[in-house]
Order: sequence, then structure tokens, then C-alpha cells
Amino acid sequence: MRAVTSSEMRSLEMNAEYLGVTLLQMMENAGSAVAQQIATRFKPSEHRVVVYAGLGGKGGDGFVAARHLAGAGFKVTVILVGRPEDIHHKEAKKNWDSLWMLRHSINIQIASDSTTIPKIEGEVIIDALLGTGAKGQVRQPILRAVEIINELNGFHIAIDIPTGIDSDTGELMGNVAKTDLTITHHAPKVGLIVAKNHIGELVVANVGIPPEASSFIGPGDVALVVKPRPREVYKGLFGRLLVIGGSEMYSGAPALVAEAAMRTGVDLAYIAAPWKTAYAIASMSPDFITVKLEGEHLNSKNVATIEGMLRLKNLAVVLGPGLGLHKETVEAVKEIFIAIEKNRIPLLIDADGLKAFSTFKRKVDFPLVLTPHAGEYKILTGEEIPTNLQEKAEHVRQTASKLGAVIFLKGPIDIVSDGKEVKFNYYAHNPGMAVGGTGDTLSGIIGAFLAQGYNPFQAAAAGAFINGAAGDFVVAKKGFHMVAADIINWIPKVMEDPMSHVKVRRLW
Repeated sequence: MRAVTSSEMRSLEMNAEYLGVTLLQMMENAGSAVAQQIATRFKPSEHRVVVYAGLGGKGGDGFVAARHLAGAGFKVTVILVGRPEDIHHKEAKKNWDSLWMLRHSINIQIASDSTTIPKIEGEVIIDALLGTGAKGQVRQPILRAVEIINELNGFHIAIDIPTGIDSDTGELMGNVAKTDLTITHHAPKVGLIVAKNHIGELVVANVGIPPEASSFIGPGDVALVVKPRPREVYKGLFGRLLVIGGSEMYSGAPALVAEAAMRTGVDLAYIAAPWKTAYAIASMSPDFITVKLEGEHLNSKNVATIEGMLRLKNLAVVLGPGLGLHKETVEAVKEIFIAIEKNRIPLLIDADGLKAFSTFKRKVDFPLVLTPHAGEYKILTGEEIPTNLQEKAEHVRQTASKLGAVIFLKGPIDIVSDGKEVKFNYYAHNPGMAVGGTGDTLSGIIGAFLAQGYNPFQAAAAGAFINGAAGDFVVAKKGFHMVAADIINWIPKVMEDPMSHVKVRRLW
């Protein structure tokens, strides 16, 4: 079972919630799993259980465990380290309220500061203090609670991760709660593997997160790539995107890519296009920075200019929208690709760029995303794609592995693979998005995340959800009478509140 980071775990929880499994249900399952482990190891008539609980989600798990253990006949004491009014975790607060109603069968004590934490002996001691979100040195009053736990005899159990261990790095954050058994949720945390000498026996408990939470793309995939902007920010910190595309016939495609990228959060968007096209694009918006290329279409004379752009910091490139397929354009694409590969700059290839890439394709070892529709995928692979969804997904996975790239196969159900994992975009999608230009907005969103330093698989998965969910919001307002530009206006809404898509989600 693959170990996960705290952010990946939160992503899975969000996706599970999106699929209808509430956080309250998951907390109930987590606490019940702790109680079950204790009930299989100890007899209610002979053993006392003491729970030291914090104010967050881990404390909520401890409240649930206490309730189940009391119901099974154990003599249970719960010490809340902190004040009840400071429990701001919604699900933990609900379980605290329930527990408080049961104080006739459960001994509940409130320790509002470090001087009032009691030392209570029991055969079983439960650490429900700090969970996977804790960072930095353990502070009071939790520090004193850890000291008391470590002074107690008995069998020590940690819920999810022992207090004092960083769940992402395994770093010891000062004192670590003594642990004989760690009962972690859903999957091992990275920190548990690193700090294995401090966790005792490890049990992975099923808390009700369905398999679809990891295989279906959802709001949790957006949470992995959306980061807050610090107050002391400077231009370029959130990335720059260079769009190479456009031709004498197509000017709208690269403009849609650039605008979608800016709505996603890049600080600067450059569009390198043939000079007439570049002037047309510049007139569309004052936000675009256009690089005027010599000639009617992309050619080898432009390569030096583009190589100069590749020196920009925090840069990603989208290559292909509206490019055309002149012979010298295909040759220029190869030269540009080699320059990007040499500099290891994250790259997304779409549209005509994919057709050009298919003439010289090879396995790469730098960040690369390919976003074909079914027809372009056939050109790329030279093979008929299976119609069965699972067989199609396996074909995409194998292609991604052969090329060392992330493949995003666009269709009624998008398929995204990095050659190892496969994800499906089932829910953020609608038939109105068959209109021209929606692939360009997708490229802009993914390109923006590449420019911000996220790995290609995360960027592609998040882009799938944001683009599709934005399209669903358009349908909710306008019906299927959409144009690609409508999607751009909804990108910020989906990024700020991806769970809001539940209100417009449909099964097409």
C-alpha cells in the first residue's frame, strides 16, 4: 500500500465527500476502528481506557472511540486538552456535543491549560491529541499532555499518527507520544514509514473512503494544486506561461490558452505567434504579451527567438494551439522541442503540435503533458484505441509509460495517466463542451499549474476538473449554448470552491 502525504489524504477525503461519504461518516468509522482494535485485545470488565484528546479532527476520532468503548462496557475517561468552545472542527464539535450528553457513563474532564491536565492511570492510553495536519514543535498545553502520556503505564495507542511526528517528513517535533500501536486511516502516512521506530505496531483502518476517491478526478485534485498567495509576492512567483501557436488562419486558440492560464493564476502569459497573428491577438486583450515571429507561420527562423524566451524563470510552455501543419512548421516544432527538452522546461503539447510531435516522438525524462482527442491519439500511437473503457485506460497507461509523459485523452470520459496511475474524469463534463476552444482553455489551466511547479499528473487531473466543472456552471446558467470564452469566467469560482460543483453536477 502506497504511503500518502497529509495533503494527499485530505484530497482523498474531499473526493470521498464529493462522492457522498461525509466527513462525519469517516470520523465515525475512524473512531469505531479504534474501538474495535481495543475490543479484540482487551476485556471490558478488566481494563480501563483513558483518552487524551485535542481540539481537532483527531480529537473527534477519540470522542467517537470513547463512545463506542463505553457502549461495549469499558470504563472510559476522556480528558479534553483545551476548552470546548475552541473546538472549531465541525465534525469534532458534533461528536464532542454527543459525548458531553453521555457524561453519566463516561468520565469527562476538561483541562483548559497545561497546569490542569490530570494524570489518570489506565490499562489502555489513547493519544488523540494532534493529527496529520500538525506542523512545527509541539506546544503547550499539548506538550504537557504528551509528557503525562509518556509517564503512564499501560498499552499506548495513537490514532492516525503519534503526536509529535510530522506526518509528511517523519521529523520528530519535540516530545513524541509513547506508542505501542498506531491505528492510521485508509493508508500509511509518509511520516509513519520514516519514523517507524516510534510508532509501534501499525494497523491501517478502513474509514469508508471508496476506491473511486483515488481513481475518479474530483475537488480533492484541485486542492492539491491551489495554493494561497503570500502577502509578500512578486511578479513571476506564480509562474509564466509561453504559448507557441497561431497561424494565418487561427488566432483565437492561443488567446484562449493564455487567458485561461491567467485566470488560473499565472502572473504573465506570453504568446509567440507569426507577426500578423500576434498583432491580432494583441488587440484582443491588453493582458497578453505577444512575441512577433517572422513569417506567415512558425518556421525554423523563429527558433532562436523562442530559445531566448526559454531563459525566463518559473516558465512552462504550451505548444501547438492553432499552429498549422506546414512542412517547415513541423520542422520548427522539432527544433523547439529539443530546446525545451534540453532546458527541462515543463511542456504541454496540444492540437497541431501533437501531430508534429508524432513524427519524431520518443521517450522523455522531463515534465511533458500530451492532450490528444481520440483522432489525435490514433495519429500519435498509430493504433486503433479500444472502445471498452478499462481497455482504453490500459492502452493510455502503456502509451504514457512508453513516452515518459502524462497522457490526457479527451473524450466523454477523460482519461489521465502518467504510465503508473490512471484517473478518470467522470463527473466534471458535459456535451456542450464539444464546442471548439474548450481544449484550449484546458491547456491554459494545465499549463498554469505546470508553470507553478506542480507535477504533470497533478496538473492534468486538476485541469480536467476545473475545466469541466467551469463548463458545467456555464450550462447551469446558459444551457448548452456556450462558447469556450464562457468557461474562462468560471475558472476562479471552481478553484476557490471546488466542492460547489456538487450543486451543478450531472450524470450526462
